[in-house]
Amino acid sequence: MIQEFKDFIARGNVLDLAVAVVIGGAFTKIVTAVVEDLINPIISFATKGVPFAKLSWTPIKGVDFKYGDVLSVIITFIITAFVVFLIVKAANKLMPKPVEEETVEELDEQTELLKEIRDALKAR
Repeated sequence: MIQEFKDFIARGNVLDLAVAVVIGGAFTKIVTAVVEDLINPIISFATKGVPFAKLSWTPIKGVDFKYGDVLSVIITFIITAFVVFLIVKAANKLMPKPVEEETVEELDEQTELLKEIRDALKAR
């Protein structure tokens, strides 16, 4: 069981996934900081100084729908998804495109002879 576990961990895909998760976590922190420290203050300025996270709606007495935080998370998601899209697009350009090889039937003498024998047997 230990050997199977070592084999599983040593696979390239598992290591690639682990690296991707670590980098993804760090990247998410960067995007969150950009949204919270750059974008939210701009929106706060547009809402006449009301902090973005404090935006809420109270349609029912005593019940607040705090949509500011939700919008912040949505903006973070959109930026993250867009950057991931750009990375995948760049990676696809760098990867070599598969070359379509023409399938050429190379028949040696034995194969040709076997085909002639088959055709002769069918003719009988």
